[in-house]
Amino acid sequence: MEITARRADAGDRDALIDAFVAASGDEVVTAWVLEGQPDASARTAFVPQLVDRALRDDEIWVAGPDSEVWSVSIWQHVTSIQRFAEESAEAKAMAEQTPGVRVLERVAIVTDLLAREHPREFPHHYLQVIVTVPEHRGKGAGAAILTDRLTAASAASVPAFLEASTERSARLYARSGFARTATTHTLPENGPTLIPMWFRPQRSPAGTGAMPPRAADKLGW
Repeated sequence: MEITARRADAGDRDALIDAFVAASGDEVVTAWVLEGQPDASARTAFVPQLVDRALRDDEIWVAGPDSEVWSVSIWQHVTSIQRFAEESAEAKAMAEQTPGVRVLERVAIVTDLLAREHPREFPHHYLQVIVTVPEHRGKGAGAAILTDRLTAASAASVPAFLEASTERSARLYARSGFARTATTHTLPENGPTLIPMWFRPQRSPAGTGAMPPRAADKLGW
């Protein structure tokens, strides 16, 4: 059973939503934002909007056998900090309009952190999120996406950036060629620690092209 990575399109919308709902429930930043939210439907209400925006403005890359969606990732091509600043201002306004709603307050905290701390090195690819449906973790779907996207980044000589949300995921990203920066960012109220990491394409010894990332066949996504 061959697992391949491909860019999703509007025809994949329903499958993307279903996979993201199934895969993101235990993602630690999402879990922190939604902590204490008892309504299961409310915990996933944000997913259609997230998918629609990513299909419109960014790139969604998926992996699985044939047309199945086992892993979902969202990639942004970042050329300025403007989008992060706008999203932070929007989240802050929503939290202020409805005071005391913890979900909105925590969204505002996360978006403010991203706006303040996102690197000012442009252009770069930003891996916003990558998640894998629980029953398909450990089968290499996440690795297939990373290998495909980092090979493309190497060919274009464009770096890639992400924030790992656990030590385990940081180790997995490191196996694909990402390296930690000197700083971390811990969210308040017992929130997770975000670990910024860069993938920087390396030139081949002969100087004839960019080196692809190291293989990572058994990532846990």
